[in-house]
Amino acid sequence: MSKDLFLMMREEEVATSNFLPSKRELELTSKNFANKILESGEIDKFEAFAQAERLTTSISNVRDVLKASLPREKQSAFGIEVNPVNGRQMIQFADDPIYAELQKQLKDREELLKVALKTDTAFYDSEGIEVPKVSVKYASDSLTVKY
Repeated sequence: MSKDLFLMMREEEVATSNFLPSKRELELTSKNFANKILESGEIDKFEAFAQAERLTTSISNVRDVLKASLPREKQSAFGIEVNPVNGRQMIQFADDPIYAELQKQLKDREELLKVALKTDTAFYDSEGIEVPKVSVKYASDSLTVKY
C-alpha cells in the first residue's frame, strides 16, 4: 500500500470516527482543562494565561494564512465545513447630501449632549432649547493584553 493511499484512508477513518470531538465537546474539554490548571495550582495562572495568549496568536496566524490559501469552493474536513461567501453590499449613504447633513447634525447634537452632561447648570442649544442630561451606561471591565 502506498504512503498516500494509507494517509487518505487514515484521514477518512479519522473523519468518520468519534475520535474528533464536536465543537461543543471541544469547548467543554478546553474549559475543564483550564479549570484543572487553576485548581491544581502547579502553574502560576498569569504565566499560564500568557502562554495561552501567545499560542492563540500563533494559531490565529497559521489559520489566517491557511484560510487565505483555500480555493473559493465549499469544502469539509474533520467535521469543519468551509463555505465561500460573497462580500456584502454596503450602501454609501453619505453620498447623499441630505443624509450627510443629517449625520452632521446628529454629531453636533452628540457634542452638545456631552457638554450638558459635564455642566452643573442648565445648558441651552443655539435655538434656546435646554439640552437634557442623558443617562450613561458603562461597558464591562476588561483586561488589555500587550506584547
